Amino acid sequence: MERMNAIMIILLVILVFEGNYYERAFSTTVTYDSKALVIDGTRRILQSGSVHYPRTTPDVWPEINRKAKEGGLDVIETYVFWNYHEPVRGEYYFEGRFDLVRFVKTVQDADLFVHLRIGPYACAEWNYGSVFY
Repeated sequence: MERMNAIMIILLVILVFEGNYYERAFSTTVTYDSKALVIDGTRRILQSGSVHYPRTTPDVWPEINRKAKEGGLDVIETYVFWNYHEPVRGEYYFEGRFDLVRFVKTVQDADLFVHLRIGPYACAEWNYGSVFY
């Protein structure tokens, strides 16, 4: 019985720790006060830079994000290039250099925000603006 109580206490501690970690890691409050964005109670003017993830490879994304952070950026902006993600109506492709979820996670890992421009039009010197039909 003592062993069961000890296991329950350990599981409870892990549950509380994980819950607090998740809340701190993934919850952000954003408002606007007519002068700037207020993020988690702090007024911020965000600096943004653009990265077109399909024009690079996943192995360099962390380094690009690290350099962006060191350069003073707060936000990475990117288009979603639909002519590659849905090359044929109803057939989707999100692998390799087109792995949008992985790209967004590497931006988050660098403690940066993401401005996702979902389109469909991409004004980025991209064939047909990424519009495919």
